[in-house]
Amino acid sequence: MKEAEKIMIIENEMKKFSAYLTTASRKVRASKISEYPIFVMHKQEVALGISILDRNKANTNWSINVSSLEEFVKKSLIFENKVAEFKGSYKNPDTHICLFVLSDLGAQFMYIPTLDSAPQ
Repeated sequence: MKEAEKIMIIENEMKKFSAYLTTASRKVRASKISEYPIFVMHKQEVALGISILDRNKANTNWSINVSSLEEFVKKSLIFENKVAEFKGSYKNPDTHICLFVLSDLGAQFMYIPTLDSAPQ
């Protein structure tokens, strides 16, 4: 399977979580935790963010942790001198959910539409 096909499969799997992540994103921003929530999608244990869904308990392929730009900077996953660039590429959180996906393709940022902006 080609890398592009794997990315499409991962993106389609992520869309299953759109409603859940839309609600979580709104809560993170409303509580002023961060204006830049990042959802870490993973299949193994990671020391990043706070677990909001365990794949074993939820019987899904992915676990989800909620994190933020601020934590990514603190843990040097995004360098201070790249924060402005990240903010510039960060899609509107009212219409998109920022994912940091850890898969067999490596680690990559992806965006999926929020529940409200997803095509019906």
